[in-house]
Amino acid sequence: MKKYKQLSIIEKTGKKIGLFRTICSIFGGLIVAYLSMCLLVFIIPGTPGESIIIPLMFNTFVWAITSLWICLSKSKLIALKRVIIPTVFLSILILFFILGN
Repeated sequence: MKKYKQLSIIEKTGKKIGLFRTICSIFGGLIVAYLSMCLLVFIIPGTPGESIIIPLMFNTFVWAITSLWICLSKSKLIALKRVIIPTVFLSILILFFILGN
């Protein structure tokens, strides 16, 4: 409970991003972008060879947008939730598509 309260403290100034939010935004943004592009391969109709083109082109853009979204969170807990919740949701959807075929 002490760790939860420590992570949920909103920082007073937004001038310092901090190491924790930076690491969460870089690696969390990469994971969320990669999983969303993998899901996009399943959603786009056609063969996997044809449907890989759009996710390859948009992966860097989605990574940058997701990293910015995570980095601009008010507290460390919000940054952590912005990594964990989409990762779990996208992983479940990908498993649904893999096991459904």
